[in-house]
Amino acid sequence: MPIKALAFNSTLKSSSASEASSTGRLLDLISEEFQKHGVETEIIRLADYDIKPGVKSDEGEGDAWPAIRGKVLQADILLIGTPIWLGQPSSICKRALERMDAFLEETDEEGRMVSYGKVAAVAVVGNEDGAHHVSAEIYQALNDVGFTIPANAIAYWVGVAMGSTNFIDLEETPEEVQTMISMLARNTAHLAMLLNGAQYPAEKG
Repeated sequence: MPIKALAFNSTLKSSSASEASSTGRLLDLISEEFQKHGVETEIIRLADYDIKPGVKSDEGEGDAWPAIRGKVLQADILLIGTPIWLGQPSSICKRALERMDAFLEETDEEGRMVSYGKVAAVAVVGNEDGAHHVSAEIYQALNDVGFTIPANAIAYWVGVAMGSTNFIDLEETPEEVQTMISMLARNTAHLAMLLNGAQYPAEKG
């Protein structure tokens, strides 16, 4: 079976705004690189969904998160893409992380968190400094709720502070960014395949 990746595009722009997303562009490039390693990727634009605030897996009527959660659990890889706003991950990105807090108390039949054995990576874009800070926040949150982080599992582009050029405006992908994309895809796919064949030990009572 092919390795499956689910990518969260955490741009603040919904698809109905008909605006291009730099985050989406970076995720598309990573998705193309994943294909070289036999990984199929589905990209979800979180702003298109009514994800209720909270820390449970289902926050009631109209909550779009339960269906998205189901896709997370069916995937082998979770790729979180976010723009930088005020030096932070986007509010939509943080909401998705908050909803996965429920994984702390949700276990499989062996007592492992339902997210165990799943690999996570991060993609960041912005016109201000903060890519390392943003990735560090996301890495720690994902590790807390049971995901495994591969080596060099980040690809980012940061333009000139206060500049008007966005990643999506670039005619060519910078070599440094392409190198990060290649490492992210290669290492993430490799670790996902390893964990598919050797799950973490069961919780012993």
